[in-house]
Amino acid sequence: MSAKDLLQGLNIYLVGMMGSGKSTTGTHLARQLRYRYFDTDSLIEQVAGQSVSEIFAQEGEATFRKLESQVLSQLSAYQRSVISTGGGIVVDLNNWSFLRYGLVIWLDVTPAVLIQRLQDDESRPLLQTDDPLKTLQEILEERRSRYEQADLRIEVASGDSPESVSDRIIAAIPEVLKTRSTPPDGRTNGTNP
Repeated sequence: MSAKDLLQGLNIYLVGMMGSGKSTTGTHLARQLRYRYFDTDSLIEQVAGQSVSEIFAQEGEATFRKLESQVLSQLSAYQRSVISTGGGIVVDLNNWSFLRYGLVIWLDVTPAVLIQRLQDDESRPLLQTDDPLKTLQEILEERRSRYEQADLRIEVASGDSPESVSDRIIAAIPEVLKTRSTPPDGRTNGTNP
């Protein structure tokens, strides 16, 4: 039985730090599974009519996080979707009430690799600091316990292509689904923080 058949329409949520490859991996994964693809940051920008950087600068992080939760709640109503989330989506416990009804996959990338990927990216508001590497390390430590609650952790090295990461996710799906429980309402339930 294929990974797509085993998923039975279950959404896949990609979580992880900024620069971990959620968007590029997500598009490949959706193509392989013949799923729809959504990126929460892109949808937030469409809803707000502003870039993520502009929302942070003009409205603040709290406004961005509120929009993020609204977008996630709407996406959770869909099926057969791969959804790339913003790096901080796991911080709000309310977001887990939506994430837990899908398969949550943590793309785990070290800060050293992240800084290589992000060094020329000025669109990341949380990295506009004197020491971006230190900032990445601190953010990862703050979020690590939440990321660890994902159903599946995929370690991503600097040389890994989005296609190879997507292949590894698909190969792991059957084993991950075996370990999940089914709550009384019959929906597949992942780790509930």
